[in-house]
Amino acid sequence: MLKLTAVAALLMGAAPLPAQPLPDAAQEARARAIHERVITLDTHVDISPANFQAGQPNYGAKLPRTQVDIAKMEAGGLDAAFLVVYVGQGALSDSGYAGAYAQAMEKFAAIHRLADTLAPTRVGLARTAADVRRIAASGRRVVLIGVENGYPIGTDATRVRQFAEQGARYLSLAHNGHSQLSDSNTGERDNVWLHHGLSPLGRQVVAEANRWGIMLDVSHPSKESMAQTLALSKAPIIASHSGVRAICNHSRNLDDDQLKALAKAGGVVQLVAFSSYVKCDPAKDAERAAQRTAALTELWKEFGITPPAGAGPGAMRAVRAQADSLPEPRRSAYAAKEREINQRLAAPVATVRDFGDHIDHAVKLIGIDHVGISSDFDGGGGVEGWRSAEETLNVTRELVRRGYTEAQIAKIWSGNLLRVMERVEAVSRQLQAQASR
Repeated sequence: MLKLTAVAALLMGAAPLPAQPLPDAAQEARARAIHERVITLDTHVDISPANFQAGQPNYGAKLPRTQVDIAKMEAGGLDAAFLVVYVGQGALSDSGYAGAYAQAMEKFAAIHRLADTLAPTRVGLARTAADVRRIAASGRRVVLIGVENGYPIGTDATRVRQFAEQGARYLSLAHNGHSQLSDSNTGERDNVWLHHGLSPLGRQVVAEANRWGIMLDVSHPSKESMAQTLALSKAPIIASHSGVRAICNHSRNLDDDQLKALAKAGGVVQLVAFSSYVKCDPAKDAERAAQRTAALTELWKEFGITPPAGAGPGAMRAVRAQADSLPEPRRSAYAAKEREINQRLAAPVATVRDFGDHIDHAVKLIGIDHVGISSDFDGGGGVEGWRSAEETLNVTRELVRRGYTEAQIAKIWSGNLLRVMERVEAVSRQLQAQASR
């Protein structure tokens, strides 16, 4: 493109563009070839059921406001993704559990609709590691299902089996806030704990997850919960989307002792490309976040926008919908003020190279067999250079730049996670066989 532009400029009588350093052609060719050959798998992508409806722009198309959809996966060479059945933490009550269960089932139905109705020739729903390899070999994108937050289980542990039958292949027992099953990492903020790890029901759910072939995910639960899960689980566990705490001291990240314990049990940490978990200064970030929240709250008051209770992608989508419904010129005025606030109070942006530092640290600490990749796209994730599924090649480029071999890159992108899946599947078969004797 540079050469063509320079020639065009000369033909038009303009001055030629200054010479630009060209990338190492061999390295680029190698990165592209590896990216084409390995199975690239992202273990955490949030979804909105509104994007999974027939008769309108849906997840099969390139949607303007999503970081991931099937078209973007195809364009960026992202072969597989866990689409997440996420429900934010609410009241530990019968009504709270009922509402959470309904939300979870709506998301399960949306993912099945994508695979069965909206894009069956382009997508396949995988329930096993073998399915992932088979579907990827067919040229289709692979969709898997993860459950972020066990809150929708309520007080009925049999729902673990139901979720497994719906296709769930990992389960986190908590999100941000203590659930009925497990304490959350958020207890570190105020040193207030509900269970000091897992509740009795949470311990039962660990056993049920082992029985029905669901990987246990410790990205959001507390350190104590993780330790108890490791002690109880008969199969390896995962962290579906966490960073390295030694680099970014955030409670959502795993410290070196946690990483070592995860690896010792045969598990895998799926390092997350979420900017504020990749690059952080906790004190400055907290001050900046408080200022941004206060400024946005005043902005919402000014424009008559009422944010829903709670936080997370759902709340921000509700705010966005209200802002989009404002009449002109108020809509444009709101957008300009919101943009100014976000720019002025934005946290330092992490890059793909910063993300690579997390990968290097984990690989050196616990070995190449226990490290994977996740994005948390459409749930706040993204770093400069990997802002959407379309830019997935940049991650492979960075791994090649750092000297990883193709075999190592294949392990990081999917091989390690698929190995854990296979072991969880084997444990499930053993436990079910024992129960039937």
